[in-house]
Amino acid sequence: MGINKVKSCSSPPLDPKKFQNPHYTLGGERRATVDLTSLEILWFNTGTICNLACRNCYIHSSPTNDELVYLKLVEVSDFLNQISTKKYKTREVGFTGGEPFMNPELIDMVQLCLNSGFKVLVLTNAMKPMMHRRDELLALQARSPSLLEMRVSIDHYSRTKHQLERGENSWDPAVRGLKWLSDNGFEPSVAGRLCWSESESEMRSGYDNLFTEHELNIDAHDPSKLMLFPEMDTKLDVPEITENCWDSLGLSSEQVMCANSRMVLKRRDAARPSVVPCTLLADDPKFELGISLSEADRKVSLNHPHCARFCVLGGGRCSTV
Repeated sequence: MGINKVKSCSSPPLDPKKFQNPHYTLGGERRATVDLTSLEILWFNTGTICNLACRNCYIHSSPTNDELVYLKLVEVSDFLNQISTKKYKTREVGFTGGEPFMNPELIDMVQLCLNSGFKVLVLTNAMKPMMHRRDELLALQARSPSLLEMRVSIDHYSRTKHQLERGENSWDPAVRGLKWLSDNGFEPSVAGRLCWSESESEMRSGYDNLFTEHELNIDAHDPSKLMLFPEMDTKLDVPEITENCWDSLGLSSEQVMCANSRMVLKRRDAARPSVVPCTLLADDPKFELGISLSEADRKVSLNHPHCARFCVLGGGRCSTV
């Protein structure tokens, strides 16, 4: 997890002419691209249906949004078979949404991935949909205690600011769910947001107090246990990333998510799932790379504000892999 180098609060509106040409920036420079160096983590978006309608959700998940429909166990199985057939060196499988626990086949999909030897990461708000599956989660954790990680979204360490984003009555259930995971040996991690005019140090101290108050076994000063993500706002200006930016920023293209990850999703009315570069580019079909992992094994053009703000300038990653 990197430091948020782009301050959203001070940015002017995004020029609508930016991020239009996949090959060239508005200034006429060649746009940066990223090769898939190794498929280390494969994400599955389980669908945009969610029990919440968060103000900041980058794919507008809600109880009624089915733009991305529920993935099926057989579809996940097909992509795991592709990993095996193509001998990808995939170590981890991630599940995101929406709220993954809204998908009725999630537990079976997680079990399949664990049985196949993958580490599994599930992103959740830890509320009722997860808590309804407690017995099944305990069974999974008992069989594969070192392979299953649960990451809980807590947008801020205070009730007021968390609920500002996630709505009334969203705080207590999330903290109860996080507490249940911690008390039952899941060793959960937490995802927060860097959008509150507080430094990263101040944020970590605030979360540390929260974790101590609730006797949670989470180290707020460990970036792999408390991941603080850069804010994503496509309406605010951000520089386009050119081929020359890597040297000037002291970065490598291999450090961004699409160098080692892909995500599978299924759009409403689509005959089958498709593959996109990462977890952030689910909304726009123009970022689809194909319907198989082989087709998706190609360069990605950094042609979206999220590529610049979150990944390159923000240093954000959705996994520690």
